Amino acid sequence: MRKLSAVPEPQITFNPKTYRCRRASGISEWTGRLDQDFWQTAEWTEDFVDIEGDRRPLPAKRTRVKMLWDDQYFYIGAELEENEIWANQTERDSVIFQDNDFEIFIDPDGDTHQYYEFEINVLNTVWDLLLVKPYRDEGPAINGWDISGLRTAVYVDGELNNPEASNRMWSVEIALPWRILQECAAEKRPPLPSEYWRVNFSRVEWEVDVIDGQYVKRCDPATGKPLPEDNWVWSPQGVVNMHYPELWGYVVFEDEEQAESESVEHAPQIAADAPNGLPSELETEQIKWDLRVLYYKQRLYAQTHQRYCTSIEELLQIGELKLRSNDIEQWNIEATSSMFQISALLTDGESRICIREDGWVWREQAAK
Repeated sequence: MRKLSAVPEPQITFNPKTYRCRRASGISEWTGRLDQDFWQTAEWTEDFVDIEGDRRPLPAKRTRVKMLWDDQYFYIGAELEENEIWANQTERDSVIFQDNDFEIFIDPDGDTHQYYEFEINVLNTVWDLLLVKPYRDEGPAINGWDISGLRTAVYVDGELNNPEASNRMWSVEIALPWRILQECAAEKRPPLPSEYWRVNFSRVEWEVDVIDGQYVKRCDPATGKPLPEDNWVWSPQGVVNMHYPELWGYVVFEDEEQAESESVEHAPQIAADAPNGLPSELETEQIKWDLRVLYYKQRLYAQTHQRYCTSIEELLQIGELKLRSNDIEQWNIEATSSMFQISALLTDGESRICIREDGWVWREQAAK
């Protein structure tokens, strides 16, 4: 039988970031600059933090993002403060994070399966791929998948690959066509106003030295290998791994009327107990997180016992569990030695949310 393994549990309180994405107005000149009129209606995200969150110091260099949307594209603009502007990767679908880069992760339906990864460096070289499911769940990455109709541009405030230059930052404009992104959406369509997708952004930053007038990755004297890169993100993961889609942020797509009539906080629509001030329709995300915590514990249990736990009471005793609800009447677990399904009945009594051993999450009608 295949050896059952644990999944590293993120050391973080569940509180993903939220962004209100407004409708685009006008046309970008597509230069990579974010100071043009096209971007002025979009708010900046919070500055990026370390991928592990509060467990690590704040990044030394500022990174922030703007987002817009229209009927054709999901627009993303990123500004990366940088005094060391360099890149080497020039071939599409090469491993872009071997350079300093900017990365986008999108899970349209929030089930943690069938999601997108996109990377770009300062040379405007891109890598786009489709993940069937996360690597932790033995998911393959489809490297041959391409975003047809993609538009990108890079602007450099400084000089590329010149350590003597007065470098300040680089920025990118990216337009991702809905006709491609909708492939993994729940109803195979772009989002509608007030709907949300799970999204996150990452910045890879390598430590470098200047040797013979060139940037060279700083190495560990003991191993001769480059020091580990820094990973700075919008919504922290609590683990050095971007492939935890359950911790990505929420991008809520607004129409013109919402943008004009409501503040950025959307105070009238906030549920008092919703995580991070999310609109009330997102309250079920907390239930999904509870299921995810139980998934982590099942995987930990299986590593020790080489089978999955069959009792929710026993599972609740495995280490510390911070769940929204400890009412075991709400939870149900079904398991064999190699598979499990845990479900939570929602308060409406008519539907439930489920998770299984490979981390897939879905909603279904409850049995009558």
